[in-house]
Amino acid sequence: MNTRLLPPQDASEGDVNGAPGASDEGAQTADDGAQPACVLVFNASDPSGAGGLSGDALAIGSVGAHMLGVVTGAYARDTAQIFDHFAFDEEHVAEQARAILEDVTVQIIKVGFVGSPDNLGRVAEIASDYADVPLVAYMPHLAWWEDDAIESYLDAFRDLLLPQTTVLVGNHSTLWRWLLPDWSGDRPPSARDIARAAGEHGVPYTLVTGIVRPDPFIENVLASPSAVLVTEKYERLEAIFSGAGETLSAALSALLATGTELNAAASEALAYMDRCLDEGFRPGMGHVLPDRLFWAQPDPEEGGEEAGDAPPDFALPAHDTRH
Repeated sequence: MNTRLLPPQDASEGDVNGAPGASDEGAQTADDGAQPACVLVFNASDPSGAGGLSGDALAIGSVGAHMLGVVTGAYARDTAQIFDHFAFDEEHVAEQARAILEDVTVQIIKVGFVGSPDNLGRVAEIASDYADVPLVAYMPHLAWWEDDAIESYLDAFRDLLLPQTTVLVGNHSTLWRWLLPDWSGDRPPSARDIARAAGEHGVPYTLVTGIVRPDPFIENVLASPSAVLVTEKYERLEAIFSGAGETLSAALSALLATGTELNAAASEALAYMDRCLDEGFRPGMGHVLPDRLFWAQPDPEEGGEEAGDAPPDFALPAHDTRH
């Protein structure tokens, strides 16, 4: 089954965004070799680099697309935990997005954590104005937040954004507790069950991650309400990670933006996430972070610098400035 969210690569007519009032003059398709595909991302600033816009930028750039980042707020966090989040005013979020959308044609919209129901409302309003642009939505784990804030956010996300979401991405336990809170089966809900629940709100595809298996593997499934489309399993890693879901959703968004068919994009994004986690690093005293630039690291099997070789000197030249 081939599920294509964007026009085929030989498509050359029409506005990719379906943007109101956008001109086709001078527009280039993302696959003409002249410029990378563009992904509009709504997300928060994360000083740890575990997720947020900085994580999105690394993953999207690694896959070969260009991120247009709209800051929706900022976390106060380290590599171990989130202490707080400060949401931007919804008008400021909207002004950022409108400004870049009037200038640049985007192939995909990706929505991470935007911090408030008001911001969700503005993101949904903007997405509805660009209804021909596929939207990838990631639902993070929100247990660090206050219960009332979580409930209000999830309600607004379900009512405002899910009807416009093309692919919903989230951890199995997170999506289960959100979309199937009254589940009473003898077994945990399957990815199909969760996709069916998301489908009731208008979501055609759901990528469910972190499904626990009895063997030492974690299963990840792309499903529609009527079928399982992709199943990938990876060996369970012992470390505790932050940023896996952000990495996956960003990579998926970038691959779809380049015109990759959905099933192939999901498989490639999952493989990329697995490698990022496998090469993860611990910059602080908390969790391990995905190495989204693992491909840029030297291959130890090929050998690094020979003994005695001095590393390159990138120091700035000395100057006489005094303060």
